[in-house]
Amino acid sequence: MKAISGTNLEQAKSHNRRVVIEAVRTNGPLSRAAIARMTALTAQTVSNIVEELERSHLLVPSEAQKLARGQPIIPYTINPRGAYSIGLELGRQRASGVLTDLSGAVCARIERHVEHPDPQRAMPALQAIVEDLQQAFAFDRNRLLGVGMALPGRYADGGTTSLSPLNLPGWQGFPVGHELEQRVKVPVLVENDATAAAIGERLHGVARGLGSFVYLFLAGGGGIGAGMFLDGHLYKGSRNNAGEIGHIIVEPHGKLCSCGKRGCLDRYVSPAVAYEFMGIANAEELSPDDLDALIAKGSEGLDAWLDQAVQPLRQTVDFLELAFDPQTIVLGGSISTSLMLRLAERLEPLHTPIDPNQKRTVPRVMIGMTGKDTAILGAAALPIFSETNPRFDVLQKPLG
Repeated sequence: MKAISGTNLEQAKSHNRRVVIEAVRTNGPLSRAAIARMTALTAQTVSNIVEELERSHLLVPSEAQKLARGQPIIPYTINPRGAYSIGLELGRQRASGVLTDLSGAVCARIERHVEHPDPQRAMPALQAIVEDLQQAFAFDRNRLLGVGMALPGRYADGGTTSLSPLNLPGWQGFPVGHELEQRVKVPVLVENDATAAAIGERLHGVARGLGSFVYLFLAGGGGIGAGMFLDGHLYKGSRNNAGEIGHIIVEPHGKLCSCGKRGCLDRYVSPAVAYEFMGIANAEELSPDDLDALIAKGSEGLDAWLDQAVQPLRQTVDFLELAFDPQTIVLGGSISTSLMLRLAERLEPLHTPIDPNQKRTVPRVMIGMTGKDTAILGAAALPIFSETNPRFDVLQKPLG
């Protein structure tokens, strides 16, 4: 059982600092007085935090605004060049990395071919990418927050895999985060691709400013996962495995799934199933442009996939709304953008919500980031999120 309780001064200071950053990030330019009103912090606390963030280059003052009465006010904004982050992604035949600034803009990108990427081959390649990215763009190395990595699979604390990502040998139980951190000498955060993409969407995408949403991640070559923000918290579950949405049963006694059950969502809606319907056998090896061209030609198979996929997806949206009451469901992932748009177009009409007369400020379903960069940009968002997102858990402690 948890209850709100006192915390030590350093934890409270860190939390308040993050609250100020979050207020400015989600609302745009704010004066110190506006920040104080919005966060319920004292004017002196806000003044101290803003001065600290200005010294560390995370906030920058805008031009003073004159008022009819009193002193001019100075709004503060996030400084995109105040911090940087590296995102990594590992595929079946390639390793990729991006360097982004605090706004999520890509400053440098590197991609390397890695044949049979087991840990022995992949880790040196990932280390080289991190080192080369730091040379590819001129910036203050002291402002590098860390490295984020997105992989399919499940991860325990410290980035140790509990499943074999990419279905390749050698990764089961491998401490990805720890090993990479020892090599690159900066903090490394590892997340599954759905959670990383959800974080990226909240920091830089359509979910910016939303407290509660579910991000449905459709992996370009695999299944479906979910990242969840509930009341401002990233929800990961008691064992960090929340979001295995692809294995809820949407068709009792339906198609056999790799998990051993029948009728799982993955077997109806995942991009891999779409490619089966269209006769595309090597989707993961194709460029996005080539894949889109094949999708455009595969209209008959595509329509057949949509016909059997849309109702299970409607059921899933209905379930998520009833279970978590999010502000919206975001559809995204490394799936082809054209494929996602076709699926989203067919999704209406959704099931009637439990509160049909309630006014909504955002659509029930939104399209987030799609395409090959979704997971890697989400990975780059991990260190930024870790550094700037309010940590409500530090204000709580278990009751004995």
